[in-house]
Amino acid sequence: MIRKLRIKIVLVIVLVAAVMLGVIFGMSYTMTRQDLRAQSLSMMQAIAADPFSPVQPGQEPQQGHLPYFVLRTDAFGNLVAIGSTDYDLTDRSFLRAVAAAASASEADIGEIPAYHLRFCRVDGSVIFADISSEQQTLQGLVRSSLLIGGGSLLALIGLAILLARWAVRPVETAWRQQKQFVADASHELKTPLTVILTNTELLQSPDYDEAQKQQFTDGIRTMAQQMRALVERLLELARAENARPQAAFAPVCLSEVAETSALLFEAALYERGLTLETQVEPELTVSGDERQLGQLVEILLDNARKYASGGTVRLQLQRSGRHSCHLSLENEGPALSPQQLQEIFKRFTRADPARTRSGSFGLGLAIAQAIVQAHHGKIWAESRDGRNTFHVELPLRTGREKHQETSGKGI
Repeated sequence: MIRKLRIKIVLVIVLVAAVMLGVIFGMSYTMTRQDLRAQSLSMMQAIAADPFSPVQPGQEPQQGHLPYFVLRTDAFGNLVAIGSTDYDLTDRSFLRAVAAAASASEADIGEIPAYHLRFCRVDGSVIFADISSEQQTLQGLVRSSLLIGGGSLLALIGLAILLARWAVRPVETAWRQQKQFVADASHELKTPLTVILTNTELLQSPDYDEAQKQQFTDGIRTMAQQMRALVERLLELARAENARPQAAFAPVCLSEVAETSALLFEAALYERGLTLETQVEPELTVSGDERQLGQLVEILLDNARKYASGGTVRLQLQRSGRHSCHLSLENEGPALSPQQLQEIFKRFTRADPARTRSGSFGLGLAIAQAIVQAHHGKIWAESRDGRNTFHVELPLRTGREKHQETSGKGI
């Protein structure tokens, strides 16, 4: 699909360029032809004003930049010719042939391609002008246009290929991510579905007593709940990645959101033998979605609950510079390699693969990243000295946004 898309982009670019070059060269050819014809006719009209003026020694009759000659019939019906020395005006057969060709045309101005001549009838005289140089000029223009156009198209094809690769790269990345997402989701759903189907078949077998069948039923219920949890997580990820536009964001006190989330998780952390410490600077306000920002803090706390090896979990929120705030969550845990730190925010990625059976799908941090990106922030992880830390940086609500809100309320 991606390859076909690249080919289509290249073809469209080349087709548009070919049409534009064709139009440009066509206009250039037409204008040049009309200009040469106008010059030729202008000279012929000047000659027509006095076609048989006396010729001074060493001069061309009726000074013109094109070879020409004039024919007329005298009182005795004989052809009388005068003109430049480029033609043999004593060749009577030639003169009769061009005179007959001009007479055969109903138009006063025309061309005789066989002799490369243009004629113009004026008051019984016929002026003939050579158009060989005009035709050569036009042929040269066509050759130059073809060479320039062909070279331009070849260069443009190479440029179009590079441009197509650059333009399709985001689509290709999204396509690969989508395929990987579908493959990962299918893999995650395959195991519980297999368990459910197997337990269903065992329930139908007469070889098991009621107690065993109850175990099969419980297994089906557990797998069904796990599947529902996975689907809910996938929906949360989809909502986070398709968050409301920034224009729809409202002022949110991130300090209150962080404190509320910490209070909700304090008991859960205590049950795991963890102590929660919070350092939250008050009155830090951002523009965003309050529900999603709360979910962001809860995901980080839940991640600490699952993976912390003990000790203290530290949640900090403070101002970072004039226009941003910094949220961090630190806990003791297994060291993460540089590769794990890069991939930990990808979908279905788990630092501990054994967590698959404990209800961890590897979607939480992917959802957190999507929420942060929707709020124009940054998220990253660090691992050092036996402690893992997740950092989030979000832009604070600006004075301009406050002024706009105040103006809106006033209206």
